[in-house]
Amino acid sequence: MDKEIIISDQGIRVEAIAPVIISASRSTDIPAFYAKWFFNRLAKGYCVWYNPFNQQPMYVSFKNCKVIVFWTKNPAPIIPYLPELDKRGIHYYFQVTLNDYVKEGFEPIVPSVEERVETFKTLSNFIGKEKVIWRFDPLIITPNIGPRELLTRIWNVGNKLKGYTDKLVFSFVDVKAYRKVQNNLVKETMLFTKEDVENAEANFAQRIEIVEGLKKIREVWYKDGWTVEMATCAEDIDLEAYGIEHNRCIDGELMKRIFSDDKELVYYLHTLKWPERDMFGEIPPIPQKPKNVKDTGQRKICGCMVSKDIGMYNTCRHFCVYCYANTSKEAVLRNKDKHNDESESIIG
Repeated sequence: MDKEIIISDQGIRVEAIAPVIISASRSTDIPAFYAKWFFNRLAKGYCVWYNPFNQQPMYVSFKNCKVIVFWTKNPAPIIPYLPELDKRGIHYYFQVTLNDYVKEGFEPIVPSVEERVETFKTLSNFIGKEKVIWRFDPLIITPNIGPRELLTRIWNVGNKLKGYTDKLVFSFVDVKAYRKVQNNLVKETMLFTKEDVENAEANFAQRIEIVEGLKKIREVWYKDGWTVEMATCAEDIDLEAYGIEHNRCIDGELMKRIFSDDKELVYYLHTLKWPERDMFGEIPPIPQKPKNVKDTGQRKICGCMVSKDIGMYNTCRHFCVYCYANTSKEAVLRNKDKHNDESESIIG
């Protein structure tokens, strides 16, 4: 990524990275809780991100930003701000998680399913369905939720979103890999014990039952006139036989398609370089062989292209029990007291 020298709010000259694509954010819900903060920082020209492992600050400049990918369970607070991005010529699209775990209390702070559906439709009508991706994510097995019940819930939510999105992304919950997820599932629900919490992960047979059901659901929707693509997020299971691909959440191919009028951006997405215009101001032809644009900072099975995430762990106030980005509710509440909308970073 390019780097530049910026002047911080304290009047200090510091080095900042200047990414073209910003992820906002895998680690917290910026649209739901930090919309005002985000647009304040956009006006300032930079924000600060703290490394979660060593707490070292990294300054992130918005100078080169051309695309923002928003991740959220509740985009309502950010919708009024979006015209500002249009004025600045910054493209964007949304990953909107819309699950139904109301009975289980897995997402205790999110609005009702009905309210979230209406917000999803409002956003889709405002920016276009191709820019709003539906995530039912993650898929969690409990003593009361088997594959059939999960499919029923996806079917019910999907029928309300019919025509408002082109894509459904899902993944299976990761419990074994995250001790804090195990702890939260046991502590915050009455559904698991320390001994059986790993059963929240679907086994192979359950996964196949789910994807076979999704394939049938997609076929019914297609007959009803709704063509919806399905993809998995960061899953190593090969589901090509079911017409389900591996997703790229920070998706260069999607950007090339929906932002195709921005020729400079399309060139960058193919090469990771800005084009050098000729004497007539023309952009050179795009090379035949695309550059490997995978984000090496993400997991091996992640298909996302290069971007910079600006979110922070322990700052999302949805308090979802399966969240890998929150250590505990108490840790989030401690950071809440530090935050204000004028701060350089989300945590203070």
